[in-house]
Amino acid sequence: MLMHMRILLQFPEGLKQRALEHAKRLEAEGNEVLISASPTFGACDLAIDEAKNVKADKLVHFGHAEFHKVDFNVEYVEYYTDADLGILNDSLKPLENYKRIGIVTTIQQIRQLDAVRDFYERNGKTVIIGRPYGFAKRSGQILGCDIGSAASIDRDVDAFVYFGGGLFHPLGALLSTTKPFLVVEPYTMKVEFIDRYRDIYKRRSRGKILGSVDARNFGILVSTKNGQFNMGLAKIIKDKIEGQGMSAAILVSNSIDFDSVNNMMEFDAFVNTACPRIAIDDIDRLRKPLLSANELMEVLRIKREQKTMMLR
Repeated sequence: MLMHMRILLQFPEGLKQRALEHAKRLEAEGNEVLISASPTFGACDLAIDEAKNVKADKLVHFGHAEFHKVDFNVEYVEYYTDADLGILNDSLKPLENYKRIGIVTTIQQIRQLDAVRDFYERNGKTVIIGRPYGFAKRSGQILGCDIGSAASIDRDVDAFVYFGGGLFHPLGALLSTTKPFLVVEPYTMKVEFIDRYRDIYKRRSRGKILGSVDARNFGILVSTKNGQFNMGLAKIIKDKIEGQGMSAAILVSNSIDFDSVNNMMEFDAFVNTACPRIAIDDIDRLRKPLLSANELMEVLRIKREQKTMMLR
């Protein structure tokens, strides 16, 4: 006898147009089905509170692989696409001076990783595929917040190739590696090196640091999302700031509402402990500097040096 359940479905924006189709399929099996209408930024952002509030027996999360263990019954439905591999031919000339290449992709293209590797090996390349060491689960897979499959092989390759859609994922890997980084985008049919972004983001980071040197009051952003919550880090940061004679407060939210944070005008700078990409991609959405934890450490170092010089 089948056990029917109350199920909450969760979809990323790109798959929400298929929500009704999946709901009706599960209803036809005798289940009661609800659909989360909230946005989701990935498997770090599971609708667990919603599922518990509606007394769901299971959450079905579409589009992403498992991120980490949670205290709820979650089924992950990975979403794959088979892109046109013909675009790989256009990547051979840009790669002609590089023998050893590392390949990375996202979960959407992970089934094609072997075919991409075979293509380059047939064309005389030595291909290295790294293993993730964070939240990603597959060799060669990168997330916006987990680039271990790239960083782990940076010293072993001459160049990287990202095969997949968009720049969001390869930009994260680019900033944590040092070798030439080629994006092969099968949906827009573009092939380009994106190395210029390393200098752009390095300059932006330095600007945030220097813009925070005179800050006295820091707001520390904490997200309650299941895969982004890091109160431990926030408390460490608060202690370090206050240990140098300044003020800090921990600001708690589920999704970071930048308009609301901008209204907190007492703060001179903010420090991010949620998704690491916030301090990279969203800095223009705040009137005050938005620092990563590492950037804050540099700010505090500069402040200590200034204080030492003043005491001499």
